[in-house]
Amino acid sequence: MVQAGQKGSDFSYDMAQDSAGLPARVAIFADRPRVRDSIAEDLTGAGFRTVDGGEVSALLDGPITLLGDVVMVDCPVLDSRALASLARLDMRVARSGAQLIVSTSLDALDDVFAALDQSQPQILVQPSRAERVVAVGRVLASVSNARVREMGEEDRLALIRLSQQVDSIAQQLDRISLSETPQAARLSDEVQEYRGPDNGVSGGFRPTHPPLPDPRTVRQMISARQARSRFFEGELFADPAWDMLLDLTAAYAEHTRVSVTSLCIAAGVPATTALRWVKQMVDCGIFERIADTSDKRRAFITLSDSSVEAMARYFAEIEIPLAQAA
Repeated sequence: MVQAGQKGSDFSYDMAQDSAGLPARVAIFADRPRVRDSIAEDLTGAGFRTVDGGEVSALLDGPITLLGDVVMVDCPVLDSRALASLARLDMRVARSGAQLIVSTSLDALDDVFAALDQSQPQILVQPSRAERVVAVGRVLASVSNARVREMGEEDRLALIRLSQQVDSIAQQLDRISLSETPQAARLSDEVQEYRGPDNGVSGGFRPTHPPLPDPRTVRQMISARQARSRFFEGELFADPAWDMLLDLTAAYAEHTRVSVTSLCIAAGVPATTALRWVKQMVDCGIFERIADTSDKRRAFITLSDSSVEAMARYFAEIEIPLAQAA
């Protein structure tokens, strides 16, 4: 596994190795042979050993035998068999202690997120080649370095911010390559204004004290924050945690549920980065993952009770009026 460096910063690591001192091994599953070959080439160049696991359906047909420290699955398009394969793999990985990385598309994100509820995977949305390599190093580091496991909340959030910087470097590496097109930055630009449809489901919301402001006021705050990107570089103001908190606060007051896709878009950063923030906020108890009782293929994100109380007190502190015309 990845070993912590003896000198330098807390985030310096030697070559990824397993318990036998060999380079860490990654099993690759993808329906497209070209994608499997590309991932294997990049990971081998980064010092990892790779095993070609075949098509995603191989995870459903016959016994699952994990072939490495990390299992990487590429599934940009999902059908019922692919979803069943992911669900089965999710259970196996959760029991084995291996690490799971799944790359998918924005259209399939909600289904993938709902299917993977046990293994705490890292989900990548339309990743570049460099982002896949970075993802393998990240998941190995997260489980093998004791200092990372023992971090307090502030340090863990700092690590997420460091990951954002790593993603930025990965995007720059892709711009250098003539054969690659940076996906994450374009995805963020294309979907910045999108919001998921309101479905009018209340789901047992409880009142808070002090009360939250009118949701239209919160939406105005969100719109004002988004407007800055029309005049300045959007990355100057990137604050995905706060943007997601605002979006979930408005949804809570509106008695609507928020899908993970909609929340990632509200974050205003590349979807893969937003997903890591979602996971971190769930781990810290700020967000909660709620399964759809009527459709097991869906899951939603909401504020925890303590976060609702905290947001209500925040708005009371800054004296936002409770009823303000849109």
